[in-house]
Amino acid sequence: MATRKRSSRKSSGRKYGKAAGKSVKSAMRRRKRGTLRSGKGGRGGKVKSREQAIAIGLSEARKKGAKVPARKGGRRKKASRKRSA
Repeated sequence: MATRKRSSRKSSGRKYGKAAGKSVKSAMRRRKRGTLRSGKGGRGGKVKSREQAIAIGLSEARKKGAKVPARKGGRRKKASRKRSA
């Protein structure tokens, strides 16, 4: 019999919590209705892309304290770049 290789992740196995899924689901519904807006305080334009809606949902979940992995450090604001240098 062949033995299975275990993943290095913890026993819980969930990367995202249930609350994160609910938050993304809510953001997707708001996008479909046309009420999801980007930017601080919803002052930006209307969100049309699916990916952006997911990102907004995950961001909201993070703020609420749900189990969501940290953001990838690809893009940072200019001010934070200046502070670290």
